[in-house]
Formats: sequence, structure tokens, C-alpha cells
Amino acid sequence: MLTSVLDLIFPKVCYTCTSILNDNELHLCTKCRHQLPVTNFHKTNDPTVEKMFYGRVKVERATALLRFTKKGIVQKLLHQLKYKGQEDIGLFLGDWLGEELKSIEHYASVDLIIPVPLHNRKKRKRGYNQVERFGKHLALALNTTYCDDVLLKTTDTKSQVNKNRFARWNDKTELFTLHNTHKLNNKHILLIDDIITTGATLEACVIALNKATNVKVSIATMAIA
Repeated sequence: MLTSVLDLIFPKVCYTCTSILNDNELHLCTKCRHQLPVTNFHKTNDPTVEKMFYGRVKVERATALLRFTKKGIVQKLLHQLKYKGQEDIGLFLGDWLGEELKSIEHYASVDLIIPVPLHNRKKRKRGYNQVERFGKHLALALNTTYCDDVLLKTTDTKSQVNKNRFARWNDKTELFTLHNTHKLNNKHILLIDDIITTGATLEACVIALNKATNVKVSIATMAIA
């Protein structure tokens, strides 16, 4: 009864179109859920994401759940996650992708899930890392460990919006370092982030992770631009 009263006073709305959700809807209305542009990369063995890293760093496998377009539904969703404190979006996407990856042998062999880190200053300002719940729920689905204390960001950088690949890569060199490196040795790591654009940030993270002994790195993101 209390829940019903609270829903009446503070109705739950769709994160993208702001329409009031029905009792059987969670986070997104049915219409918006069906409009989400899924990639199915991991289902079809599509190498689109992996090709972004050819000749740059070795990536075992890579996927992204959704396609991102400017002013599109995925941009609205990630904006709510990243800037409006709607962390449940990460939970929702983590459960979704995790359910799909757990039946794929390659991803089922992951030992650790590691997020692209935020600098401590930015994390204090925002209050959270937007990929934390995404990663934790991926870890639950894959029956593995979420680990956010090994890959650290040492320099606070400005927004990467409107920068080309070289500018992004140049900004990322030597910005990531490892801590508790022993946790990584001989492990298959799934590196996660919210969105992949040029791949420069993920590339720099892979370079850092490869400083550990005998690691394999795969990648999974919420979206790809």
C-alpha cells in the first residue's frame, strides 16, 4: 500500500521519454525498450569493435550492447545515467548484457571485470562511477569478480567531446596505472565502459593492463558510437 501511495505522489517515469511507467515496466516504457538499437555483435561474432583495435593493442573479443547516435534514444539514456544520477540504468544494462554473454563460452571464461576508472576528483564530484553497477551486474551474471582497485586513473582530464582519435589518444597516454597487480596475473579480464567512440581510452587501459603477467583482455561497453 505504501509503495502504491509513493508511486501516486512520485510516479516512476521512463528514463528516455518521461512517460509514466505501467506496473509491469521498469526503467523504460515498452515502446522505448523496443526502440533501443541493439548491435547483437556478441551473438553473431561480428568483429566491428575488435577491428577498432587492430594494429593498436591485442583484444581477445569485444562487444557493445547498443548503437549510439546523437540526439537518439541511447544518448538520452546514457545522459540520465552519467549526469542525472540514474544509476539503475547501469543495473538494467548490466543484467541485460550479462544474460546474453553468460551463454557465450568466451565471456563465460572471464576471471575479472574491471571498469575504466574515473579520476578521484571527478568521482567525488559526480558521486559515482557510471559503469559500476553495470560491471557488478555483469559479474553476477557471469559468476565472476568485479574489481575496481587495480586500474587507476592518475590524471584528471577535460571532456573528450569533439576531440579526434589522435587528440584523445595523446591525452590518455600515461594516465592509467596499476595497483595490486598480482590480482591480474594470468587472468582473463573483461574491461568495461559506458561508450566506445574512437577507442582511445580503452586502448590506453589495455596498454596499462598488459603490464601485468600473461593477461588476456576482452572488452564490453554499453554502447558504440
